Amino acid sequence: MTIHPLPPPKEPTGLGRVPVAHWFLATAAVAGLTFAAGVVIVMTMAARTAELNPRPEVAAQVDRLMVALIVVFALLLACAAGLAVIVRYAVLKPIDQLTEQVRTVAAGDFDRDLHVDRPLELAELSSHIDSMRARIVSAWRVAADQTEELRRSNSELEQFAYVASHDLQEPLRKVASFTQMLEQRYGDQLDERAKQYIHYAVDGAKRMQLLINDLLDFSRVGRVTGEKTETDAGAALDRALDNLSATIEDTGAVVTRDELPRVLGNQLQLTQLFQNLIENAVKFRADEPPRVHIGVRRDGVQWEFSCSDNGIGVEPKYADRIFLIFQRLHPRDVYPGTGIGLALCRKIVEYHGGTLWLDGNEGGGGATFRWTLPAAGAER
Repeated sequence: MTIHPLPPPKEPTGLGRVPVAHWFLATAAVAGLTFAAGVVIVMTMAARTAELNPRPEVAAQVDRLMVALIVVFALLLACAAGLAVIVRYAVLKPIDQLTEQVRTVAAGDFDRDLHVDRPLELAELSSHIDSMRARIVSAWRVAADQTEELRRSNSELEQFAYVASHDLQEPLRKVASFTQMLEQRYGDQLDERAKQYIHYAVDGAKRMQLLINDLLDFSRVGRVTGEKTETDAGAALDRALDNLSATIEDTGAVVTRDELPRVLGNQLQLTQLFQNLIENAVKFRADEPPRVHIGVRRDGVQWEFSCSDNGIGVEPKYADRIFLIFQRLHPRDVYPGTGIGLALCRKIVEYHGGTLWLDGNEGGGGATFRWTLPAAGAER
């Protein structure tokens, strides 16, 4: 199995840039020079001793000492040669083999086994690395299978979304329209209870249509028109205010704003984000006319946005629950809706790599929602 290669390794620093073989060669060179210097010194001292014409027993003792030194030097030379062979074949060569195997795996061939026979420490290290490689490959294959399954599942969901947006909507429209026609044509023959039943049927069909549309919007985040580019957040807010112009005018709402920056995102989804938050602020208003402020401040490589209002607010204990899909804090007859709006907002923000939360530290009434979006041109 060959997959994308790993990134190049980090360059070593300081003395770590010198290969191990060079360290051994330098040590061997120093030892060789020391050995040669010792031989020269001993030979020189022996020659000078002979020039002094020592007594016979002293000369014999010096000869025996020279023989012993020669034997010691020969043994040291043999040991050095043996150590060089051991280092070459028991250390450096296995390290080269393991390094080459690791390079092959890092290049993308993750099925390549990692194994060296000697020495014991390197053999154990290679065994541990190979076990880790095998576990990573196994996990990668499982993830690849799951990715393929998710891709297939997403394809089925897209087909379902198409069916929901066409085949399911048409029967609902017929139910609503024909029920209304039934009331118009036979209204004078129906009592109040029958008219109430017709009202329930029409209302249920319309709420089902609204629910289907909201679910479709929720499922489309990140899949349909999900490309993220450098986007003007102010332009997205302008479009949201245009879409809500009738609601804002009817309620007498006042929406103020900071100078909004450019961010990395999808303009359609950001428009939907602003629209849902402002619509929520207007819907959950108090007695006085709604006042909404869209603020922003820089936070590192991100922008932190806020949407503050003077409405009825949200109790801190519900700060997490309000972002769950279909979760409602108020009866439908008091505040209409499907309970998807804030869940959709959070999904849009998280798709952009940000976080959406309810600010529970604000004093006074109303609610403040804050969210982060990546700044345009910021390194990710």
